Amino acid sequence: MTQHLELESRIGAYEAAERAQDSIDHAHEAIAALINAKRQEIAILDSATRAWGMAVAGIPFRAGDRILASPVEYGSNHILLVHLAERLGVSLEFLPLDANGLVDVAELENRLDERVKLIAMAHVPMHDGLVNPVAEVGALARGSGALFIVDACQSAGHLPVDVRRIGCDLLVGSGRKFLRGPRGTGFLYVRQAVASRLTPAVLGLDGVSWHSGTYHLAPGAPRFETWEVDAAARIGLGVAVDYALQWGVERTWRRVRHLAAGLRERLAAVPGVRVEDRGVERCGNVAVTFRDLDPFDVRAELLRRGINTWVCLDNAACHDMQLRGLSRLLRVSVHYYNTEEEVERLCSALEALTSGRAAGRTAGVFA
Repeated sequence: MTQHLELESRIGAYEAAERAQDSIDHAHEAIAALINAKRQEIAILDSATRAWGMAVAGIPFRAGDRILASPVEYGSNHILLVHLAERLGVSLEFLPLDANGLVDVAELENRLDERVKLIAMAHVPMHDGLVNPVAEVGALARGSGALFIVDACQSAGHLPVDVRRIGCDLLVGSGRKFLRGPRGTGFLYVRQAVASRLTPAVLGLDGVSWHSGTYHLAPGAPRFETWEVDAAARIGLGVAVDYALQWGVERTWRRVRHLAAGLRERLAAVPGVRVEDRGVERCGNVAVTFRDLDPFDVRAELLRRGINTWVCLDNAACHDMQLRGLSRLLRVSVHYYNTEEEVERLCSALEALTSGRAAGRTAGVFA
């Protein structure tokens, strides 16, 4: 990426892109290989939020149509669904969860009828360690005729994602999370057979072909793309996906699960810490709350010690977190490159914080 930006500064953006066109285009092929798709089924956009919004807004909803969504949808996706319901008169319904916090597949089947036009589900929520049964949902969706969109932002590069096995029509992912690619990159998978049913709300030169004063939409996912792109970011995304494929996602997934299981077991023994994860199969995202500490204060102290975590707020998973009475929690995510020693260092730091033994504790910070 830096080499390309330096080249742009020396010879110009168009000229640099011409020289690097193969590397820019390679990102599509890399993502297709990652999720077992075809090249023409992949569009690259500037974020997963953009990709998800473009896909859903391209569905021809009518008043009275129904959308079924999991209650753990990411906040931006939730907002768009509410917006569509208010603007178009469609019905937005959140699916119930079973005892393990997973979407109740049997209840989903009971709710399906000819009015259901879309099923939306997060593969892995941003605020929980659970993995939703997306393949089971995909089988139901395909039999019903409803479109099925999967949010794979937290799962792409984290665990195996195979669109053929899942049976989804649409899937979005982020370049900057477990794929470790550049920020400002997202991708959209559109199953070839359903692309003709979708009309993007915004069109660009790369999404159409001109014919005698009129235009025709591109035949696959490229209809969602625009001509102007961040060339350096696309190059970086392709390199990041290649790197993940070289390691092997099946292989790194085993490592992530091992580390996360050890982390959860260790955290459960720390006084004042509660592990909030649900599910049967659990991933590398570990969600915790604290009896006497604010997650923001904990994150700040951990960051001071060189440990990166993140605070999830209820506006980013409002339906589920508000139902559970959670306003904020700390997300600790492990990846294959982390070590058992780093897991122990994190847990020791949390023990010091919860017991009031944090070195250099500033008066009032943890009040």
